[in-house]
Amino acid sequence: MPTLTADPSRLRRTRGALVHPMSGAVWRRSLRVRSADATVAVSLRVGLAAAVVLVAFGITGHGSVAGFALLGALSSAFSRHEPLRRTAQKVGLVGAAVVVSVLVGGLVAVSGMPVEAQIGVVAVQAGAAAALLHAFRVGGPGPVILVFAASAAVGYAGSAAHLGVAVASAAIGAAVGLVVAVLPFVFLPWGPARLSTARALGVLARVPAGADAAEARSAVVTARQTLALTTGPGARDHDLAVVLTEAEAALDRWLADGDAGPIRAVARHERELRKTKRHSPLPVASSAPGELPRPAAFLAPGLAGLGTRDVRVHTGRVVLAAALSGWLAAGLGLDHPMWASMGAMAAMQGITYAGTVERGIQRLLGNVAGAALAAGLIALSLGYWQTAVVIAVLQACTEVAAARNYGLCTMFVTPMALLIVGLGTVVGPEIGIGRVLVTVVGVVVGIVVAAVTLGAEDRAHLAEVA
Repeated sequence: MPTLTADPSRLRRTRGALVHPMSGAVWRRSLRVRSADATVAVSLRVGLAAAVVLVAFGITGHGSVAGFALLGALSSAFSRHEPLRRTAQKVGLVGAAVVVSVLVGGLVAVSGMPVEAQIGVVAVQAGAAAALLHAFRVGGPGPVILVFAASAAVGYAGSAAHLGVAVASAAIGAAVGLVVAVLPFVFLPWGPARLSTARALGVLARVPAGADAAEARSAVVTARQTLALTTGPGARDHDLAVVLTEAEAALDRWLADGDAGPIRAVARHERELRKTKRHSPLPVASSAPGELPRPAAFLAPGLAGLGTRDVRVHTGRVVLAAALSGWLAAGLGLDHPMWASMGAMAAMQGITYAGTVERGIQRLLGNVAGAALAAGLIALSLGYWQTAVVIAVLQACTEVAAARNYGLCTMFVTPMALLIVGLGTVVGPEIGIGRVLVTVVGVVVGIVVAAVTLGAEDRAHLAEVA
């Protein structure tokens, strides 16, 4: 793990890292909007999960705790275009983690410990959340939702009875999220395998024009694993397996003699595979599918990953940044100091230091825009049902934007989060200003901690993007 020493070379590297966020090129990269495919289905799925719990809790008169159920339901966002088995595993894991996070936050609240100790406990919980999702390779919104669940419970659970209600609400929401996440597989069981194969063919088709052949081969390997996870060993006879075999052979032919004909022949299936169909047999040229890999395990590798050095280092940095930012926000007298911890944690979800800086900039800009939007919505004094509709729409927009730019994603997340807070308590438009201030604290502390603990890989990557 990186250590903090007075080594002059380390101090120079830290100073260089701290200058990196001032670069205009960094800010331009942060504003870049990437292309993304197949985002509508996921956004509708997560929006549906949010709508179901909001309607159910509104009808039954439990709107004040609907936010906890909503956080549980958002577990449906943690698996995108993966087979049924993997979707159930990841969404189930995150749903359980949300419930545990609410329990931890509630226990902190009812214990009566001072706010500084509360921040310390939630910082440790943030590190545990980061370690869990990192080790099990769970993507999606990241561990920030788990920290938000804990901090929301800290603000709500004034008694054991309140804690029980919050935990039960989160559990109901998690169950809804799991059901909604797996429901599409009843109608489109081959959907993830078809999409993964289409993506592989799309990369392959660009190889003759200069795309990376290694990237195309990796995409084919990923598609094979997705197909193997879809149906197990019996999938080897499926026409998708034949297409992937043809794709690999076409790539080998191109590398051997530059013949692009086989690539064009197999890439023609991409358009058909991107159509939303239960299944449509493809006119394949051969009947030799080749062997599929053994479906990758989930539990054992994830548990083993918890003990790796990378996960330990990442966990330590998150705990440090979350604690320092929360304590600093509290020391400055800012409301909701744990939101600063979330800001630091969100920035540190970047894989590299450069990624941390870009995510920090994106979160800051997204929060400013989102806070302005939230202030306008809160000023309208919306009723429960109007708020529920807006939250569901914002959540769907979040999923559409997530793969394109984190700043755009945050622009929708911020008003949604503030409206969720408003379900359980009265808030005013000024809460948006507080959100921006604690976000600044969190982002700055997160970037500073990342710079001070800069590792060798970060230094090499920073030199490449400078």
